[in-house]
Amino acid sequence: LWVCLCKREKSASLGLLETRSLTALPHSRPVGPVCPQLQFPLQEFILAMGFFLVLVMEQITLAYREQSGPPPREETRALLGAANGGPQHWHDGPGLPQSGGAPAAPSALRACVLVFSLALHSVFEGLAVGLQRDRARAVELCLALLLHKGVLAVSLSLRLLQSHLRAQVVAGCGILFSCMTPLGIGLGAALAESAGPLHQLAQSVLEGMAAGTFLYITFLEILPQELATSEQRILKVILLLAGFALLTGLLFIQV
Repeated sequence: LWVCLCKREKSASLGLLETRSLTALPHSRPVGPVCPQLQFPLQEFILAMGFFLVLVMEQITLAYREQSGPPPREETRALLGAANGGPQHWHDGPGLPQSGGAPAAPSALRACVLVFSLALHSVFEGLAVGLQRDRARAVELCLALLLHKGVLAVSLSLRLLQSHLRAQVVAGCGILFSCMTPLGIGLGAALAESAGPLHQLAQSVLEGMAAGTFLYITFLEILPQELATSEQRILKVILLLAGFALLTGLLFIQV
């Protein structure tokens, strides 16, 4: 029952994160005051680097894993594919779902890669909150992260339990995951309070990287994986649009 509720709540939180991703670039700090004579679109370039950073790290990890032996279908799925809250079963054929049989338990390496990737995402997401000077926008982003992280924490716990890790290891991974976002918020707040051109440049770079991470998470990881299954498609779309409309309304009120 809890997993079903998490799935519905996650669809609504996707709309919140989508709106945040669409507004991340306009709200990120421009680098013009730091480099006034630079004609290169550095702000957009930094955002693209944040996008490709997560993509490259994911593909390098999966390529290294594939070289050690033929991986099962489970091992080559996207790192955030675990967020659907339930195990997937696969035939030996070309990726068709299997309705029965024993669940394929993810390997310990897969679980470690998943935790590391989510921890990295959480740090950059926390940076986006800490770098916000507008209190209303910080609260808006915290609301989206609260919904998303709550569902993701439950999904991560289920995936770690499927990997047959010890209870102490699962608890340690949960603590690590929960500490990364506050760590990113603290780092972002410290940079936001600093003065000087170098600090402003570092703040602009981190803000752009965080925005690129948001774009990658939303449009290449969470959204395609969530809408790929045939379960409750209409309800997912309705909740997705409801979350989008909710945060859009908040943006109109602020304007």
